[in-house]
Amino acid sequence: MDICDLAPAHIRAIAPYQPGKPISELAREMGLDEAGIIKLASNENPLGVSPLAARAIERAAPDLARYPDGNGFELKRALSARYGLGEERIVLGNGSNDVLELAARAFLTPDLAAIYSQHAFAVYPLVVQAIGARGIEVPAKNFGHDPGAMRRAITPKTRLVFIANPNNPTGTLVPGAELEAFIRALPRDVVVVLDEAYNEYLPAQARYDSTAWLERFPNLIVTRTFSKVYGLAGLRVGYAFADPGVADLMNRVREPFNVNSLALAAAAAALDDHEFVRRSIELNRAGMKQVTDGLAKLGIAFIPSFGNFVSFRVGDGAGVFRKLLGMGVIVRPIASYGMPEYLRVTIGLESENERFLAALEQALAA
Repeated sequence: MDICDLAPAHIRAIAPYQPGKPISELAREMGLDEAGIIKLASNENPLGVSPLAARAIERAAPDLARYPDGNGFELKRALSARYGLGEERIVLGNGSNDVLELAARAFLTPDLAAIYSQHAFAVYPLVVQAIGARGIEVPAKNFGHDPGAMRRAITPKTRLVFIANPNNPTGTLVPGAELEAFIRALPRDVVVVLDEAYNEYLPAQARYDSTAWLERFPNLIVTRTFSKVYGLAGLRVGYAFADPGVADLMNRVREPFNVNSLALAAAAAALDDHEFVRRSIELNRAGMKQVTDGLAKLGIAFIPSFGNFVSFRVGDGAGVFRKLLGMGVIVRPIASYGMPEYLRVTIGLESENERFLAALEQALAA
């Protein structure tokens, strides 16, 4: 007997999440110089770390022999002041992925179900499957969420609905008014997990205030992260806003000390780094135009994006991905999202975007 056969079937059936290829791994595999490789695969901030966060990390480093504040008091206080919400509504996580899992663990059981969209973030089916609950994938509409179809998919067994807005990997957006109407129409025993990892990149005309809905919708959980615009992907810190009772439930299943000391200090400082956020958003806006204009010039179809990335169609996604790797350019294949003809590229620095477009043109001509 294989000892692994003793694990539950739903655990053995999980296909592990595949992260973007690290620069060091590509250098080893292909004998390339790390300095000559650009990574545009994981939607990281090309400007690096918020300077205020970097200084906070230096100040916190001498205390690393101590356990972190298990309640995250300072970060919760900073988030509370920024968003005008009580600290009892806040849940902290080891990245927003952790918070998504906390929501699933708090509300799902093997006899219940969760709904998510086709072409949506891969973590949703993973956290559902890990619990043994049923995952219901609703067909996408124009590569994005179809709220009407998601509403029709709800059954008495449905407990969670996951919505990424903007969506990863397609960059699509459900307008705020449509999203609010969707939540309002749901049964109150269905919890909506609204994943807003890319919220800060939304242009002014597309913005909506989901935190203002929390008072009216106790079945709403809003999740966000410091991994994107704040440049703290390596520290893994995310958070959720929820009804106080829901937050309490999520905190009951949360691991002690799930956010480390450096992450807590850096995130609290990063919230005040308005200049860094402004520069990051402006760089992304200019870079998005540079990349999409370049794709259009090459005659390549792409999905208009509200995030810091764009997905584009090349036909043989796997083949073009390998050719780009050989030129030291890492993007993200998204065949696992049901899009084998597409690749996703993160918006980088102007020079990185230029190099990506040149490498793509060469890969397609080869």
